[in-house]
Amino acid sequence: MNEYRTHTCGELGRQNIGEIVRIAGWIHRKRNLGNLCFVDLRDHYGITQCVFDSASPLFEQIQNLRVESVVGVVGEVILRESINQNMKTGEIEIKVQKLTVHSEADMLPFQVSFEDDSPEELRLKYRFLDLRKERIHNNIILRSKVIKRMRELMMEQGFTEYQTPILTASSPEGARDFLVPSRINPGKFYALPQAPQQFKQLLMVSGFDKYFQIAPCFRDEDPRADRSPGEFYQLDMEMSFATQEDVFKVIEHTMGSVFEEFSNGRKVSKAPFERIPFKEAMLKYGSDKPDLRNPLVIQDATSLFGASGFGLYDQKVQDGEKVRAIVAPKAAEKPRSFFDKFDAFAKESGMGGMAYIAFCEPAPKGLARFFDEAKLQEIKNFLNISQGDAVLFMAGKEKVLNKFAGLVRNKLGHELDLFEKDSFRICWIVDFPFYEENEETGAVEFSHNPFSMPQGGMDALLHQNPLDILAYQYDMVCNGVELASGAVRNHKPEIMYKAFEIAGYGHDVVDNKFGGMINAFHYGAPPHAGCAPGVDRTVMLLLDEPIIRDVIIFPLNGKAQDLLMQAPNVVTDEQLKELHIKLDLDKE
Repeated sequence: MNEYRTHTCGELGRQNIGEIVRIAGWIHRKRNLGNLCFVDLRDHYGITQCVFDSASPLFEQIQNLRVESVVGVVGEVILRESINQNMKTGEIEIKVQKLTVHSEADMLPFQVSFEDDSPEELRLKYRFLDLRKERIHNNIILRSKVIKRMRELMMEQGFTEYQTPILTASSPEGARDFLVPSRINPGKFYALPQAPQQFKQLLMVSGFDKYFQIAPCFRDEDPRADRSPGEFYQLDMEMSFATQEDVFKVIEHTMGSVFEEFSNGRKVSKAPFERIPFKEAMLKYGSDKPDLRNPLVIQDATSLFGASGFGLYDQKVQDGEKVRAIVAPKAAEKPRSFFDKFDAFAKESGMGGMAYIAFCEPAPKGLARFFDEAKLQEIKNFLNISQGDAVLFMAGKEKVLNKFAGLVRNKLGHELDLFEKDSFRICWIVDFPFYEENEETGAVEFSHNPFSMPQGGMDALLHQNPLDILAYQYDMVCNGVELASGAVRNHKPEIMYKAFEIAGYGHDVVDNKFGGMINAFHYGAPPHAGCAPGVDRTVMLLLDEPIIRDVIIFPLNGKAQDLLMQAPNVVTDEQLKELHIKLDLDKE
């Protein structure tokens, strides 16, 4: 028999009535009714109500203990007078005969038994207390179940889990690396892996065929609500002799099953998930992470202007700018203030304003005064507008306009309450551009993953405008959140050298930074492809948590600090000397 407990706080029920039991846990809540003191005792598994009689010598002792003290009790299981149907153990309580105090708690910095408005910095400083809260505790348990299920689903499809190195070489692409100085090799540094990218490709070259790993990734990035600074975990996978569609099939089965099983009754997109080319996504949704719960679609209305009679937009089109339109269903009767709010939003966003037409009775409003009946009918037909709808117009340079239109689309969808409720809408964004132009320098840069295979291979690199080349790259998006990114890999050295050359990297850079992988490709590399869904973001979506830190067991704060362990922190002069490092810090 266990010294501390015969049962957990989550398993006693009517079947145990009359038994003498021993349980242990934290004092979750106390209620003193004068002659009786009710104590809710909590452990990882649940809560059990314990009763102390005022006639007992234990009564004063329990009275003096603060909540969150750890105790053990021995007593008889009896039927509760007031059954609590909301508790797993709500039919019984324990009439306490013996009390053992294992650890007394100090005054708490915030309450654990209920959610309060404690600042996040305080919660993270005392994260061990925050993790005791029911919501956060359950979040972490669900995260564990999701990871377990991911592993099972990958193994069922013939994948094997391998662990790749944590200490590796710095990469010139992607986010900033976390660097680790080498004591044995003075002046040289390891980098923590931003992803196991090169290693998983090397595994394919080594003949392992189907790899996966619940992989830690380290990136020195600024935090966001859906991105944890410092480190995160992903379901990393790679497979040999595979096309883009082969990867989609594996991930759709794995992630589709995870969402189905943990959706708690919410609707989930069925495989195969919708495929949307990048260019189409930017036009129709103004984002490469479209939220498909919103039915609104952005349309190119440029051809309607140029000689329309509305001078402002006509001039913009003549100057090479574009016009976008979003039809707002059944919004024609909205008050003028509704449309003015969007006009103000455009001005605040540096877009100069917005225009609208409301097709209402007895006559259309807004821009309609600039157009004759024929032009208005042309606009209705071209944009598929019904009587009673309104349409919002915006104009500008294409790249900026697309993103702004995406913001308007989401804002309008929320204003009109159009978003589909209780659903996970999943899609693939495909056909990403291989390169993009640096807006400041005009240089050609990789737009996504430098290890991807360009569509058209070497012929495309030799004969196409670099900015027109597409890549076998793809993202999986759910409800406007990028869940996964992947690609068909470039496994041919000559194509890789040429791809990097176009982006401004010589052969020496490729050999120096990616020498291990490029060398391996000279000895027979299979065609291979992979993907990496994010674990943290998956759990965040499943739990409908707005902040990613609430699904991570010990997260960093918004300044990439661990307030609990006080990291990062200073080190001693002796440690720096061993690493051959001198600090050159600003006096401030």
